[in-house]
Amino acid sequence: MVVQPKPLWPLRPFLLPLVVFLLMISSNIASSGVQSFPEKKFLSLHKFQGKQKSGNNGSTSRSSCLSQKSRWESGATILEMKHRDSCTGKPLNWNKKQQNRLIFDNSRYKLIQSRLENNISRESTDALDIQIPLQSGVRLQTLNYIVTVELGGRQMTVIVDTGSDLTWVQCQPCQQCYNQQDPVFNPSVSPSYQSVLCNTSTCQSLQFATGKVGVCGTSPPNCKYVVNYGDGSYTRGDLGMENLMLGTIPVSKFIFGCGRSNEGLFGGASGLMGLGRSDISLVTQTSAIFGGFFSYCLPLTDADSSGSLVLGGNSSVYRNTTTISYTRMIPNPQLPTFYFVNLTGISVGGVGLQSPSFGNGGVLIDSGTVITRLPPSIYKALKAEFLKQFSGIPSAPPFMILDTCFNLTGYEVVDIPTIRLEFEGNAELAVDVTGIFYFVKPDASQVCLALASLAYEDEIGIIGNYQQRNQRVIYDTKESKLGFAAEACSFD
Repeated sequence: MVVQPKPLWPLRPFLLPLVVFLLMISSNIASSGVQSFPEKKFLSLHKFQGKQKSGNNGSTSRSSCLSQKSRWESGATILEMKHRDSCTGKPLNWNKKQQNRLIFDNSRYKLIQSRLENNISRESTDALDIQIPLQSGVRLQTLNYIVTVELGGRQMTVIVDTGSDLTWVQCQPCQQCYNQQDPVFNPSVSPSYQSVLCNTSTCQSLQFATGKVGVCGTSPPNCKYVVNYGDGSYTRGDLGMENLMLGTIPVSKFIFGCGRSNEGLFGGASGLMGLGRSDISLVTQTSAIFGGFFSYCLPLTDADSSGSLVLGGNSSVYRNTTTISYTRMIPNPQLPTFYFVNLTGISVGGVGLQSPSFGNGGVLIDSGTVITRLPPSIYKALKAEFLKQFSGIPSAPPFMILDTCFNLTGYEVVDIPTIRLEFEGNAELAVDVTGIFYFVKPDASQVCLALASLAYEDEIGIIGNYQQRNQRVIYDTKESKLGFAAEACSFD
């Protein structure tokens, strides 16, 4: 005998009208774009606070600053990337550290805006793949991420910066140098070091790369460079050439700045790696090897977190958990060596925001800026929708540029609305849960939404590194496109 299966949900005739009615309501809600259950993510405050306390004691060894880890995988050399806070070895008051970060971050933001206002204009085979371990630079008391490379046979820890072009390190003899963790590079003992003369096209390219003309030294006539940063930091010295090792891949006669006078917020790093788009940037100088591709996955700021910098376009070494979505880079004649994309929308908890500023010009993707800054109309809409969905939570005082703050003391877990940044071509950056809140105080008594408003509607919007955490961000300068995918950053 064949037994007929019973329906899982038997319908009686008198229930059919009710079902049809509910389906009609559901259809109307979907068509109107209204969602009754906003998208949310869970943030464990207990786990996060533990990381802050363990990473705030300042007890780190010097060996952690020089990243020794590397491996070869699927045609890529993989080196570890860290936040530069991981190398200072000095205890610092948590509140003071968080305040300093935003002060320095605001200076960088002002420099970028001033470059646009002053209309500073700069010119703008099968690839191998290298992954360089990317580390958070918190222990170095700087804002950015660091990698370790080898220059002239010596290991150097340098800050990774997509908003700079010239790679430089401090050099002996040094007229004025800040304290760094690694030994200062001495070109006089390197047989492969060469000076760049001032009458060369390389020296002339400095104006496009740095905004300042290379000048001639006397006896010998070496090319002198100057780079000023928005917070008062600067580097000055000689332009030189040296053998560079990126993992196991050699780059001969790499052009870099040999800094004789350097001051500012470089912490314990040896210098800076410029990943901009000018002829003198590392991306362009290595384009014959890596094809103009690079990507990174930015880790958290605690000492145990690590990510990677990948030079080359072999996506098989990525560990992304979502499909890579690409958007085209938008040219900006005033800042041609920066990376701009077209921001077309933002959703909070699945609810799309409305603003006339969406799709109007490009926003800057920057590894050196911490906090994302949005046009006032967009930020106002984002703030209002976030507060609407994150209701019933005690408020806390504003903190500098961050004006939307909460007191999460006593909470072990909170569910917070998702934030998705949408770009031209249906590309999307789903902000990781660790990139939504900025913990002003480690006890969670003052936790702020980690986004801020620009002063004016026509200023340059910036997507900062805080919102790029745990994302694989891919730069394809050959095809002029930029990609995003979620990835739990880890070197191991």
